[in-house]
Amino acid sequence: MPLYASRLKVGDVHSVRLVEDLSRTQIVQYAGASGDYNPLHTDEIFATKIAGYPTVFAHGMLTMGITSKMLTDYVGETRLTKYGVRFTNPVWPGDSLDAKATVKALISRNGENFVELSVSTTNQDGVEVLRGYAEARIDP
Repeated sequence: MPLYASRLKVGDVHSVRLVEDLSRTQIVQYAGASGDYNPLHTDEIFATKIAGYPTVFAHGMLTMGITSKMLTDYVGETRLTKYGVRFTNPVWPGDSLDAKATVKALISRNGENFVELSVSTTNQDGVEVLRGYAEARIDP
């Protein structure tokens, strides 16, 4: 169902559970899908003994990708016009992630309507792992 400017207001929040108990298998599957086989994400010995991390961790782009799925489910697959993020904390195996998009502004530009959103993804402890913004075309 499309979003309508007339049904949105600044401060509205859309939230979704992205993943429950992220597995190492899912992280390795993402490595295969993306072609990013950095050993920080796939090799326990490298991540712990050489790099000094407690374990392997998820690719930032995995977190960005599953967060973007929340956005396109919310605004519509063809309506997203801008999307940018910063990775603020690592995502570890076993983490559960929740994402939210908050309406920051409703604007009209060149005869089209847009919603500006702030985006945040947090882990099961409420720690933000991704912060960003998005913009999407919406109906009047």
